[in-house]
Amino acid sequence: MMRSLFSGVSGLQNHQTRMDVIGNNISNINTTGFKRNRVNFQDILYQQLQGAARPTDEIGGVNPKEVGLGMSVASIDTIHIQGAFQSTGVGTDLAIDGNGFFVLDNGGKQLYTRAGAFSIDEAGLMVNPANGMKVQGWMAREFEGYTMLDVSRPVEDLVIPVGTKDPAKATTMINFACNLDKRIPEIPENPTGRQIIEGTWATQIDIYDSFGEKHILQVEFTRVPDTPNSWNAAVTVNPGSDTNTTIGLGDEAPAAGGPTTFVVNFSNNGTLLSAEDGLGNLSGDSGQVFMNVAYDVPNTTPGEDGDVRQEFILNLGQVGGFTRSITQYAEASSSKAVEQDGRTMGYLENFRIDSSGVVTGVFSNGTSRALAQVAIATFANQGGLEKAGDNTFRMSNNSGLANIGPSSIEGKGRIVAGVLEMSNVDMADQFTDMIVTQRGFQANSRTIQTADQLLQELLTLKR
Repeated sequence: MMRSLFSGVSGLQNHQTRMDVIGNNISNINTTGFKRNRVNFQDILYQQLQGAARPTDEIGGVNPKEVGLGMSVASIDTIHIQGAFQSTGVGTDLAIDGNGFFVLDNGGKQLYTRAGAFSIDEAGLMVNPANGMKVQGWMAREFEGYTMLDVSRPVEDLVIPVGTKDPAKATTMINFACNLDKRIPEIPENPTGRQIIEGTWATQIDIYDSFGEKHILQVEFTRVPDTPNSWNAAVTVNPGSDTNTTIGLGDEAPAAGGPTTFVVNFSNNGTLLSAEDGLGNLSGDSGQVFMNVAYDVPNTTPGEDGDVRQEFILNLGQVGGFTRSITQYAEASSSKAVEQDGRTMGYLENFRIDSSGVVTGVFSNGTSRALAQVAIATFANQGGLEKAGDNTFRMSNNSGLANIGPSSIEGKGRIVAGVLEMSNVDMADQFTDMIVTQRGFQANSRTIQTADQLLQELLTLKR
């Protein structure tokens, strides 16, 4: 009779635990990135009154007789299903569509979260504004003039210093991809007979020196007489001014006073064949054709005289190529694909975050480049993570180590900017579970009451 009392007590205690979990779920129904919990029950020890017996030739087998001693909580699971997305329009609000967690640094300790309500603090750090935890990822590095994101390095704090200066950069490379019209115009009614009109095509592009000052590069192509597949090209920086522009093949441009023109030759199929500079140097019959250009700009450094020599490479394209090369087809001359890598000084005005977590800065000088990339962590058993409060999780002995990398790789989800992931608590499900839990609690309390009445009857037997 005493067994039923203790079984009822275990039922009361564990249904109370289940009610605590339900209450916590409901209280976090509007918590960003919250993952609900679920309680599973299991029976516990059994007192065996009679063991099982195997069949014999005379009688059949006998089943065991066991009396249970109550129940216990088998597990309290965290349900990591995707929550719905809520659009906020805030650029630093991030959500993960799929598996993974954002990585946060809390005083040197890594924590993980699905709540991406981030902001930028006074120092430019991307943080969780509720607790100051720093969002982790990789900062971009400059390597030989190129911006690189090395995601193989350990994660670090993300810094997005809006308003900081972007230094000027001299133009080092200009890519040409124009077309020169192969057709030769003529005047059919000329009394002297057919006269060939020398075709000329000029193209210009803005370039920058090491001070960030803008200059104009002009390349003027003129058809070589009686040579239909060759053009003379005259290169000038700031036409009309004396900049001592020179151009040539080789590792360095000729010194001031050197040649200012070169010849570009095309094959019969309209692709680039070769180039020849003013000193008679001829380019190779394969690979890219690079021309080295140099020009002078005034020296503005106090106490120093003379001009500053600036150099850059003019990339005419690949021999035999046509996609990003200078060509000669029977189409109108054009210069619709010309680009250069220089810039004037600017300020970081804004930034955006794409689905790969790459933070791209937008500068006042018209340039955009990658600043950083947000990291995502996944686990072999995300259900084994421990909740650490503040919408965060931490590793446990059963979660496995954090696999940190960029989004959309190795099963990691896609980052969505301008939205937040809502709680995955279903109110209808929780209220239904609450009713079931309440009935279970009431039934266990009735078991205790009935057992008490039986004991009371036992005590009255002597009357």
